[in-house]
Amino acid sequence: MTTTRLAALGREEPALLALAQRLLAVAESGLGSMLLPGGEAFAFTMAGRKAPDGSWTVERRGTSTRYAAITVLGARFLPEDRQRAVLGGRTAEEFTGLLVESLPAVTNLGDAALIAWAAAETGHPKLSDAVARVEALDEKDRPQYTVEAAWVLSALAAARSTVDVERRFSAARDRLLRARIGDSPLFPHATGPGLVPWYRAHVSCFADQTYPLQALARAHAEGEGDPEALAASEACAARICELQGDGGQWWWHYDARTGSVVEGYPVYSVHQHAMAPTALFDLAEAGGTDFGASIRKGLRWMTDVPELAARPEHREPLILDELGVTWRKVYRGDPKKAVRAARGLGTRVAPNLRLKSLDRVYRPVSVDRECRPYEFGWMLHAWLGGSI
Repeated sequence: MTTTRLAALGREEPALLALAQRLLAVAESGLGSMLLPGGEAFAFTMAGRKAPDGSWTVERRGTSTRYAAITVLGARFLPEDRQRAVLGGRTAEEFTGLLVESLPAVTNLGDAALIAWAAAETGHPKLSDAVARVEALDEKDRPQYTVEAAWVLSALAAARSTVDVERRFSAARDRLLRARIGDSPLFPHATGPGLVPWYRAHVSCFADQTYPLQALARAHAEGEGDPEALAASEACAARICELQGDGGQWWWHYDARTGSVVEGYPVYSVHQHAMAPTALFDLAEAGGTDFGASIRKGLRWMTDVPELAARPEHREPLILDELGVTWRKVYRGDPKKAVRAARGLGTRVAPNLRLKSLDRVYRPVSVDRECRPYEFGWMLHAWLGGSI
């Protein structure tokens, strides 16, 4: 398949097109092994272990409803035969049916929102049931985690042309816009007080930025236009791109008050090859700025990892084609996430405090040898979405 997104990548940097195509092949091959026996659910994670002889074993662990829904959102862009190969013999719509049938037992708002989003995108006939479950779980005036609030808005935007969701859509859109602190372009970790301890209420993560900017861009695109939503999406995107690392890193923790970085690590593969691209592509296709240069810079990190290249003894590939995985992240390996905690506490009282000595003590040279289904779901969504 050649999408406009892949075609544009090929025009700008042919080597990166080859990398994206390689990653997409890894995603398709890997997702099949992430499906649990019976073909009705996906594992939470695949954990890799290297034997003394250099061979690898990869073990499925846990199960995840939300990861299954995200996988469907990406797999729906594949031709039908390849959907069935990834989804245990089912099409994306058929697998969505399994998720919709599970909704009465779903108690997490984010899981329900992702299922409703998948139902809207696959044209599932029980979309109204899925939307009703989201509404039942989304208690009025109750703060929600920003990521889940963003998924609600994306689901309602996708359902808008099929089901009457205008009241809930407007409330979800307004909730995200109101969540920002002062004139900061970034989003906090929750839409209101009460969910996050006071000492880290100012700290938000990369997902707290990409999902809202994607949802607000989609809110603008799916109706008669919403300049305020588009402007908020644009401002958030511009700021995270401005803060992007010299090696293409999408940093992990931000100060939602000041729009600055609190702690950069871990750097997650999914942010580099999937989450940043899918959000920024959706923004551009909604009429916003084209941040293609930042997308390409981030993608390049997958094979040119400066954190590992600096120390030969730590060099290892993050993409293992034969296993169908991309290792999850590069991190500091500090005990009990000490750097993150210290910087979170420090910036609470002194914004922009860096505690630079921690960078020398805890260098980001560790690799988390896990891979999760949603990483590949968003990858398929990022590069196979858009216009064909």
